Amino acid sequence: MSISDNIKIINEKIEAAAQRSGRSLKDITLVAVTKTVGVPQINEAIAAGVKVLGENRVQELTEKYPLVSGAAWHLIGHLQTNKVKYIVGKVGLIHSVDSIRLAQEIDKRAKARGIVQDILIEINISGEATKFGISPDYIEEFIGGVQNMQNIKVCGLMTIAPLGATRAETAKLYENCNNLLIDIGGKKYHNIHMTTLSMGMSGDFEIAIECGANVVRIGTGIFGRRNYNL
Repeated sequence: MSISDNIKIINEKIEAAAQRSGRSLKDITLVAVTKTVGVPQINEAIAAGVKVLGENRVQELTEKYPLVSGAAWHLIGHLQTNKVKYIVGKVGLIHSVDSIRLAQEIDKRAKARGIVQDILIEINISGEATKFGISPDYIEEFIGGVQNMQNIKVCGLMTIAPLGATRAETAKLYENCNNLLIDIGGKKYHNIHMTTLSMGMSGDFEIAIECGANVVRIGTGIFGRRNYNL
């Protein structure tokens, strides 16, 4: 099937999952993950209605950025502090902020550009040692450290389910992350806006939506196996 066909199927599944959670397709943002995907395929996705592109790696994002138009970029992969300067001002949202030091660097670089950079806090909801992200136990400490930064805006949370988790296990973790978002959103913090919950990829995005996600990150489901060259 073509990329356009894949997107049509994905959107139908998103809409069905959204309806099961009392929402509609327009309430869910589809991020097309473009890791190792070439510019022609990216442009095909944009022509088929994709509005947001997500890159895992800073180098790939900066290479593709001037070659693609008609969609916003998000940085969804792990971000090192020494790479922040290359993407602030280019991406609408950074999904993967997992340390105060990284938040400070984003704030500094955004201030130098005279902008406010939207970010999500990456949560290690499963507690896996191999996963990036902040433990839910330390989220309030983290928020206390970032709430007064003037050039970032905390828009919500992002998480990744463990590989090999059952449907029930995945749903439980996603429900926990949604509950954390609601809990934080119910407290009065400066500069903290818990409106975005980025959860779910090609294999589990329907579960994520049913559990409260309003941003899903889908690569293989759109572009197939990652075998394209830039």
